[in-house]
Amino acid sequence: MIDVGVYTIPMKSPDDTSGLEKLIEENKIKAEEIVAILAKTEGNGCVNDFTRGFSTQTFKMFLSEKLDCSFEQISKKIAFVMSGGTEGVMSPHATIFTRKESNKKANSTNKTLSVSVGFTKDFKPEELGTIKMVKTVNQKVKELMKEAKIDSPKDVHFVQIKCPLLTSENIKDAKNRNKEIVTEDTYKSMGYSRGASALGVALALNEINEKEISNDDILNDWDLYSEVASTSSGIELDNCEIILFGNSNASSSDFKIGHDVMKDSIDIKSVLNSIKESGLKFEGLPTKKDQEKIINIFAK
Repeated sequence: MIDVGVYTIPMKSPDDTSGLEKLIEENKIKAEEIVAILAKTEGNGCVNDFTRGFSTQTFKMFLSEKLDCSFEQISKKIAFVMSGGTEGVMSPHATIFTRKESNKKANSTNKTLSVSVGFTKDFKPEELGTIKMVKTVNQKVKELMKEAKIDSPKDVHFVQIKCPLLTSENIKDAKNRNKEIVTEDTYKSMGYSRGASALGVALALNEINEKEISNDDILNDWDLYSEVASTSSGIELDNCEIILFGNSNASSSDFKIGHDVMKDSIDIKSVLNSIKESGLKFEGLPTKKDQEKIINIFAK
């Protein structure tokens, strides 16, 4: 059986690993069981946001020392999805996901949280934001479903992707090789990369048909989208790091995940629906006791 753990820690700065260190010291987490870290940092979230890479580097250094392994080994084992832009709306924090094999019996009538992590190949600048990127993400998401032992796309509730963007350097590289790129605007490239990544998820989960999509549709055809993809681009990587979350009968986790689609940025109804889908039953608003059971809400 798969047993998934979820832990949320506050961060005083992008390089603050004290919360994770405390969890390890108190034996609440084993470093070798960590598969993903999602963090929200104080950076502006734009191309020049150094806090994402700084935070990623710091967590990698910390875990490479704990596990006595190299940066490269850590990068192949753990997905780091750092997103900038708290800007007074939320407190900087990180959510730690662990996964291990368990002898606990799963409840055959109640599917619980399963998580799998994967990494695509590095993308060439001319592939970013194109159908090539869509198909690559599509294939990896399908593989991660099998790894998470999730049989139906309907049981996948959240696919978080950290994807690359175009920089002045790799734009120049493409031009020197006479290759076309989707845009020469580094900021716009963030959108193209996120869009292609999200459509890769949609394709893998049968939300769209492969015949429906071409390069021209990316960021243009708004009828093509995924209800469960959340994508964030950054300068600190050249590939896509993918974390797939869903519920499975093969999981004995104490946690469960749900989702809904927000109609706008203040759509509280969809937030409440997603909480109910995760297993809590309440009328109106969740009670304080119910709220204490909620580990985190990821909204894009």
